[in-house]
Amino acid sequence: MSPIDHLPSHTAFEGHRRLASGPFGVVALAVRRAMDGQPSGPVLVFDNATGRTIDIDTRGSDADIVARFSPEGGRADAADQEDAPDAPRGRGRPKLGVVAREVTLLPRHWDWLAQQPGGASVALRKLVEEARRANAHGDNRRVARERAYHFMSAIAGDLPGFEEASRALFADDRQRMDELIAGWPEDVRGHVVWLGFGGGAEARRQP
Repeated sequence: MSPIDHLPSHTAFEGHRRLASGPFGVVALAVRRAMDGQPSGPVLVFDNATGRTIDIDTRGSDADIVARFSPEGGRADAADQEDAPDAPRGRGRPKLGVVAREVTLLPRHWDWLAQQPGGASVALRKLVEEARRANAHGDNRRVARERAYHFMSAIAGDLPGFEEASRALFADDRQRMDELIAGWPEDVRGHVVWLGFGGGAEARRQP
């Protein structure tokens, strides 16, 4: 299980203070209220799956905002968008969600695939699933490091120790990173740990 499995979908920050974490509609309402007041710093919304900032439309009433960011509204979750078909599927096995795309291999690869039970497509799917299982931990760690770094770059690039903390993050040196970011604002520190490692006492204080 990757750290992102424990994360709400989006988080908003006002400067270095966390405004809200949760479904997109909840976060959007918090952003709207912050913008209607006098925010003490830039108001940023982060997609927790990537750690990147995103732009949102907070015009209209509270009901308008909730409707806009509901799955039935104009902004579905990224996973739903990725699963949506680009075009009607033709023949094949629709219940598996099979998608046809170009694959470029050397002749000896095609020769080997042609000899496998079920043909090239079945063999390739098996190979991909085996690789996913074998590399799942390493892939999850890489994604976690990248999303934590994107968040850090956007909100903590001017904080002391940023460069050293980034190196510790990519080295998977949690202890060293904790030492380097100990003086950062609590909400920023907690979210970095949560995105990058999915645990820790500060991370558990997240709402």
